[in-house]
Amino acid sequence: MPEFPGPISSKLPRAGTSIFAVMSKLAVEHNAINLSQGFPDFECPRELVSAVNSAMKAGNNQYAPMPGVMKLREMIAEKTEELYGAKYNPETEITVTAGATQAIYTAISAVIREDDEVIIFEPAYDCYEPAIELNGGKAIYLQLKAPGYNIDWNEVKKVVNHRTRMIIINSPHNPCGSVLKVEDMKQLEKITKNTEIIILSDEVYEHIIFDGNIHESMAKYPNLANRSFIISSFGKTFHTTGWKVGYCVAPKELMVEFRKVHQFMVFCVSTPMQFGIAEFLKNKNHYQELGAFYQAKRDKFVKLLKGSRFSFVPSAGTYFQLLGYEKITNEKDTDYAIRLVKESGVASIPISVFYHKPVHDNVLRFCFAKKDETIEKAAEILRKI
Repeated sequence: MPEFPGPISSKLPRAGTSIFAVMSKLAVEHNAINLSQGFPDFECPRELVSAVNSAMKAGNNQYAPMPGVMKLREMIAEKTEELYGAKYNPETEITVTAGATQAIYTAISAVIREDDEVIIFEPAYDCYEPAIELNGGKAIYLQLKAPGYNIDWNEVKKVVNHRTRMIIINSPHNPCGSVLKVEDMKQLEKITKNTEIIILSDEVYEHIIFDGNIHESMAKYPNLANRSFIISSFGKTFHTTGWKVGYCVAPKELMVEFRKVHQFMVFCVSTPMQFGIAEFLKNKNHYQELGAFYQAKRDKFVKLLKGSRFSFVPSAGTYFQLLGYEKITNEKDTDYAIRLVKESGVASIPISVFYHKPVHDNVLRFCFAKKDETIEKAAEILRKI
């Protein structure tokens, strides 16, 4: 093959191979227990698979409408109103997307222009900053405050200015497992009042929340909902991360711009899966019981780790648990994560990769969306370190 004539000026010069791909590859190479990438090692509900199969057999195998199958959008509207008291028009204010990451990129692309500033809180999920950069925006980084990984709203007030176009919120938070409270929402309302700031609310773990906490969706707060892209994921909710089906709800004015980008990015999403998910959403028990389902797994994981040399505060949401290893070694987390795979046979994600600059927190992220026997085997290994 002929060589490309000349160097390529990368639009993402700092981007390399995803840490998730790196750690999962290492896990395979060393036959390790993979608690790194956030996907279950158990099957999704059989009824959901049957619903998708039925949709295929019924001939629903061609392009879906650009915003999504109406039946699914109607079910999303019903679910959102029931949970959060917010009414969204399925015709004009709901769009089905090829996963939450696509929805996040689309929302940022729809509104961020050259030199617009976007506030993100670190450690932050790794798809936010590249989307901002590719669209000419500037990420403004604020650090969450350990050990609870909470937002310091006084710091937010100091950086908000006339160039601030967006604030990205993630609750329950990946990778930290923290959740926003009512007081956080009140502070966000005050800061954005009388501004044109748009909120991108990443709520993909909305149903995975523990210890009696309640998910504070932007949809519950009219003064926030009217300026918010709210994004969720059926992959996280129904144990189907490989299907890549998510959605975005937003006021009509924002959704008009969102769909302009969406139609040229993917146009539409897998038709039979949309019909299948719409049918399965009639079974409300699944997402209503999801918090208890994952809390049992979190409780099992942290109980088995008591007495180990790892330190932790039980996760308040998501299916991730942070473990501190400061009593074990002072190695960089990236180095220790690799050694943990090679020498102990457990794969995790170093927390420093969720920051834009190097940090040294001695913290790793472990996924407990696994079968009980997987959790037990991993905890047994970690407890002996």
